[in-house]
Amino acid sequence: MKKRLAVLTALLLVLMMATQGVLACTIVSVGKEAMADGSTVSTHNDDSTSADFRLWIIPSMKGGEGVTRDIVLDSHNYGDYSDFPNTKDYGNGFVVGELPQPNDTYAHFHSRYSFINEKGVAMGEATFSYDRGFRDSKVYELIYGKNDGLIDCWNAQDIALERAATAKEAVEIMGKLCEDYLWKDYGETINVCDGTEVWVFEAYGLDLWAAVRLPENAFFVAANRARICEFDFEDKENYLCSPNLKSFAVENELWSEDSGVPFSPAEIYAPCDGDYSVLREWRAFDLVAPSLGLKVSDRRFPLYVVPDKKLTVRDIFDIKGDYYQGTEYDISRTAYAGDFGNPLNYNAKYRTINMYRTCYLMLANVKEWLPDEVKCLVWYGYGAPHSSFLTPLWPSMTEVADVFSHGSRYEKFDRTAGWWISTYVQDMAARNYNVAIERIAEVRDERMANQVEEVSQLQEKWAKMIADGQRDEAVAELTKYANESAEAWFADWLALGDELVWKLVWNRVNQDGRITGGGYSDWYKTIMEEAPLKPIE
Repeated sequence: MKKRLAVLTALLLVLMMATQGVLACTIVSVGKEAMADGSTVSTHNDDSTSADFRLWIIPSMKGGEGVTRDIVLDSHNYGDYSDFPNTKDYGNGFVVGELPQPNDTYAHFHSRYSFINEKGVAMGEATFSYDRGFRDSKVYELIYGKNDGLIDCWNAQDIALERAATAKEAVEIMGKLCEDYLWKDYGETINVCDGTEVWVFEAYGLDLWAAVRLPENAFFVAANRARICEFDFEDKENYLCSPNLKSFAVENELWSEDSGVPFSPAEIYAPCDGDYSVLREWRAFDLVAPSLGLKVSDRRFPLYVVPDKKLTVRDIFDIKGDYYQGTEYDISRTAYAGDFGNPLNYNAKYRTINMYRTCYLMLANVKEWLPDEVKCLVWYGYGAPHSSFLTPLWPSMTEVADVFSHGSRYEKFDRTAGWWISTYVQDMAARNYNVAIERIAEVRDERMANQVEEVSQLQEKWAKMIADGQRDEAVAELTKYANESAEAWFADWLALGDELVWKLVWNRVNQDGRITGGGYSDWYKTIMEEAPLKPIE
């Protein structure tokens, strides 16, 4: 029986869609045979302009007979989870019901979204976009017109990470939530990995959902459109779905067995063919598998590709910071980027993976052979990835550095808050990006490369300590290392922001006290000379 609350009206749907923010995020996942280090990877560029960027570790919570947990709509919108669950401050969220909590839960990271738990189950999300005419269609009215569901993406991911020890379990938990409580949100693509497997889960609305297990050598990307275009109902090992995924389409005359058209959940429930999504998908695939010769004009791409070579953490980081460099879509070469090639521009001609409004990038890097406390590694950083950095974190930590846990984009600039520090450097880089990004790379690249190698070695050390009965000592070392690393990165990044203010004063370049530059290139002079005068308002 569907568990619905009559008090939730169509008005709540409108409110929910408003609070979740723009359709913004890009996610990728990589199977363990496609990664050079043998890990599985799931990532998330959270690109909301309104996101609460604070990061907390939600501790394990008691479950069992008679124990329930709240169902909360809009639960990640400026609540305070610093003392959760002792203090339940849901901010702008509101409780709409409860469900049983059958087992003790797993600790996990909670920010704009929850993204990895202490078992190494990790996930991101990309909200569906639709073709322009979809809002006037029959399927849109069927799914969203009278939707009185109780589960949104935030709650679904929270609950899955609380309970799932594997990626498949997370998929099954989110699917059951859709079926029992109905999905009340935009459609979502959620990429889930656990060190062994990678799954792609999609919720289309109501109780409709589908999921596909990717091959171990696969690379996957989603960029705000539904991605599961093919579905094998006979392969129960690699394909999971709601019981009515096909029958709902047939009964409501959205698809017919006699049509000769293959059943495609994405095309039936969330058709999308726009450049906003197509360009990012094409670019990610073309970066890892250029031998395929995929073209933007193809419009629809495979669910996954096999990379031409095995990928590294740095390869994935570069994809997450991409803005079509060297292609005809390179936004740094357009007039929107000014004369200094600034891709951090909200007027950019094309939607890129690297975005000025990125709240955070998380890159889960999970190795199946390590103990849970050590394998649940995530590389984390704030701001547009191309002009930011990543630092290692684990949800098994006993505490997280204060630089992550305070501040708000709606309050004054805070030199002690991680997001503001990264935003400071990003904003200074926009003055003269060509010069700034070279300095950023000098400060970041070698250090990040060394740390990736160092962390890999430390993980093996901590794994041995745990095997030798020194679990608490290993977790203490891990916590100390992660927090000191984060604090050092942000201290140096703050100093870099100050340096860029000095170095790029007046958008020119300060070299040993000599202010140089300032003249436009011939290319940009032509643009300026041909531009009409701004109308008088």
